[in-house]
Amino acid sequence: MFHHVKDLQFNARVSRPDPRFANLLLEQFGGENGELAAAMQYFTQAFGAKVPHPDKYDMLMDIATEEFSHLEIVGATIQMLLKGVNGELKNAADSSEIMQVLNGKAAKEDIIHAAVFANPQFGIITGGGVTPRNSQGIPWCASYIHSNGDLTVDLRSNLASESRAKLVYEHLMKFTDDPYIHETLSFLMTREVTHYKMFEAALDSIQPNFPPGVLAADPRYLQNVYNLSDGTVRGPWNEGEIKGMGKEFNYVEDPIAQIQETEGQTKLPGDFSAEVKESEKLNKDMSKVKSAEVKNAEPKGVAQWSTYGAEPVQA
Repeated sequence: MFHHVKDLQFNARVSRPDPRFANLLLEQFGGENGELAAAMQYFTQAFGAKVPHPDKYDMLMDIATEEFSHLEIVGATIQMLLKGVNGELKNAADSSEIMQVLNGKAAKEDIIHAAVFANPQFGIITGGGVTPRNSQGIPWCASYIHSNGDLTVDLRSNLASESRAKLVYEHLMKFTDDPYIHETLSFLMTREVTHYKMFEAALDSIQPNFPPGVLAADPRYLQNVYNLSDGTVRGPWNEGEIKGMGKEFNYVEDPIAQIQETEGQTKLPGDFSAEVKESEKLNKDMSKVKSAEVKNAEPKGVAQWSTYGAEPVQA
């Protein structure tokens, strides 16, 4: 159940209209790395976490709700940046308010061009309203959402999502000198960092969390790294210990020869039977653990999502 509070989480303000920047800011409203995508991603991920990880369900719902709050901040800022443009464009260009954008540097027609042609959606389709589209007018798409049904995978996706969103806010700051907008973007950018650390802590609290899923890596193919380009640089990603696994990388200098000699990895040198048997046992053990994790959390009898009256409802 959602309850909308009409006051924004952050007091978004703008100094003057700026349709050019309003268009850019749409990227964080309906873009691939925007607030709507983040809100829907965490919201959908939460459903699968409810039974096996009720504490993470609570976290995901909290962050998803905050992302909807951020979407409201972005939408409100865009609307304020279009002040004077939402009405009849010629009349708006004659008003003192919209003329502030010009700062004596451009003709009246320039601001009309910025308002309409930077993103025709504003003037032609939406009439100045904010819709879930990106800065090129492309509608928001559900394919932006990453929800895989495995919480450790989802949390890693979320770390990447928060990283990309922070970077977009950094780039947006370069395209406006409005101090009020800088304050808003700084707040939104900083919350991405907070969410990143929350997801990081949540992932760390799930043990084991590697490799993702249930099945262990096949020991016959795990350690090989291949020289697949000229002048390959050696580093901790292709030599030395595989971090946290107690195994060493095996650098294959000539992968073509290796494939031919092993008949496409089907006749490998050495005996891996013990390692394969251990991996198969681990697979069975992890399957039981994951299955029990869900089954033990399932209530007996009629399934019920909420337990009314169990906890006091806070406004």
